[in-house]
Amino acid sequence: MREPANEPPLLSVVRGTPDDVELAALTAVVVAAAAASAAADAGPPSPWAARTALVRRQLDHGPGAWRASGLPR
Repeated sequence: MREPANEPPLLSVVRGTPDDVELAALTAVVVAAAAASAAADAGPPSPWAARTALVRRQLDHGPGAWRASGLPR
């Protein structure tokens, strides 16, 4: 498949003459790097996937703390 005439190629070999295996390895590395970059830019996880719900809240102390520990927040 050929690139459209108005768009530059995504990858181009500047020096050397790589064979098909080397080009495939280079393409795989570039695709993996782009996928990792896209995953890093995904933003915060959804509330269903957030691990903060598994973290225990701070325990209160002082008078009446034992009673407040059984009440919902």
